[in-house]
Amino acid sequence: MTQAVSEPEVDVATHPDRYRHWTLAFGGPVATLSMDVQEDAGLRPGYALKLNSYDLGVDIELADAIQRIRFEHPEVHAVVVTSLKERIFCAGANIFMLGTSPHGFKVNFCKFTNETRLAIEDASAHSGIKFLAAVNGICAGGGYELALACDEILLVDDGNSAVSLPEAPLLGVLPGTGGLTRVVDKRKIRRDLADFFSTLIEGVRGKRAVEWGLVDAVHPRSKFDGAVAERAAALAADSDRPDAGPGIELGPLALTRTDDRLEYSAVTVTIDRAKRTAELTVLAPDGPQPTDVDAILAAGDQFWPLRAFRELDAALLHLRLNEPEIGVIVLKTAGDADAVLAVDASLAAHQEHWAVREILHFMKRTLKRLDLTARSLIALIEPGSCFAGSLLELALAADQSFMLDDPERPNAVAVSVLNGGALPMSTGLTRMQTRFLGDPARVDQILAADAPIDSATALEMGLVSFAPDDLDWDDEVRLMLEGRTSLSPDALTGLEANLRFAGPETMETKIFGRLSAWQNWIFQRPNAVGDRGALKVYGVEGRPDFDWRRT
Repeated sequence: MTQAVSEPEVDVATHPDRYRHWTLAFGGPVATLSMDVQEDAGLRPGYALKLNSYDLGVDIELADAIQRIRFEHPEVHAVVVTSLKERIFCAGANIFMLGTSPHGFKVNFCKFTNETRLAIEDASAHSGIKFLAAVNGICAGGGYELALACDEILLVDDGNSAVSLPEAPLLGVLPGTGGLTRVVDKRKIRRDLADFFSTLIEGVRGKRAVEWGLVDAVHPRSKFDGAVAERAAALAADSDRPDAGPGIELGPLALTRTDDRLEYSAVTVTIDRAKRTAELTVLAPDGPQPTDVDAILAAGDQFWPLRAFRELDAALLHLRLNEPEIGVIVLKTAGDADAVLAVDASLAAHQEHWAVREILHFMKRTLKRLDLTARSLIALIEPGSCFAGSLLELALAADQSFMLDDPERPNAVAVSVLNGGALPMSTGLTRMQTRFLGDPARVDQILAADAPIDSATALEMGLVSFAPDDLDWDDEVRLMLEGRTSLSPDALTGLEANLRFAGPETMETKIFGRLSAWQNWIFQRPNAVGDRGALKVYGVEGRPDFDWRRT
């Protein structure tokens, strides 16, 4: 069967040797990540990436660079994010790219961009790596949002360089896809000042940018490089990362590919385009796994949790970016549950070590990527499954879960210490805490279970949605999948995004909740994509024609 999408396929795999838009340099405890976007190297034809404006291809390289710093370079304690272009830091997302992209691509582009920025903030919060934005020129829109993701922002004071979020006055489409939230929630800038700032095309520069809290310091161009080096060294000095390696090199993923199947070493995806479903299966470890730090480092990227979750991450991104008509992801596991629990125990025992810490945080970020994927998630727990510990999180992330209850074929789930807080959601709660928001004592009861939990008990405890018997299993699963794929995908996106994140709000949930609402509304409005909408006429035909009615 041929691919259902007409857009060129997106491959998120890359390597510093293949970067076209970023340069990564290392100098002891400080790394420098320099943006130098090549105008003619867009991910797709039809637009030029001028003024360090970016598209998804630029962000794929940025995400890869951050990941490699975390795993491959434990000696790096601080990262300077800057530009190699004179007097230009970054002009933000490329408007012509947005104007020529289909709606779903625009939404997934903005989502991936924010997941990457959150990876920067996660590294700062949990990995002992601080980020310093060295803004050496014009810094607008998504460029300022990148700077906002860093711990500190230094701005060159040359009378011209400024920071700005000019989407509302300049374009009129999507102001601050995460940037506005970071301005008030992260940098805690006064709302009235933030409002005025966000309506200025020219932005704010110099002393006023510092006074308002938009940047941390300004320095004249003659002293800028020295100030950046001094501040980066100070940030690096507070890290708890080691002074030297070895690190864990992230090699390419092994993938066998056909039109309707992706087969990695521990993850397989089988696509049924006629039914608009994909079956995603994660396999348990199939051999001895290291139990001490030296052995884990020696195993490198082949250590099962890192390998399996890297493959899971790649599979999820493939489904997001390249299979827009697949509405339901059926989550399965297979293999020895005890092997998963043993790996979890090793991770928990050595979680203070920098490498194990990175593995756990990568697992956490991958599961967050699953939570934020706008597809229905259905877990099928059958005999031979291994929904245990870290893989139980897949079932807990599902919108519904079905567990076969057949006395003739034992079927069980199991918990590990990792279910107790090592893999939180964007809310800061665990998936189990979110599940039992109205009955928190149930969480402690389940986590205390020291044996596998069978189907009847799992249903009674509320760990699964339904537990059909062998006679009803096939029909109930089939009817559920057919019913789910018959519903409006727009309604399901809204439904799932609302129900998955019960509990407290965080900056992260605000960012993605607002993205879901704003993008799926603003990006489809005539003011943005109509014949005279902002994205249609930008840079071509002057001002757009707006429908002035507020809704």
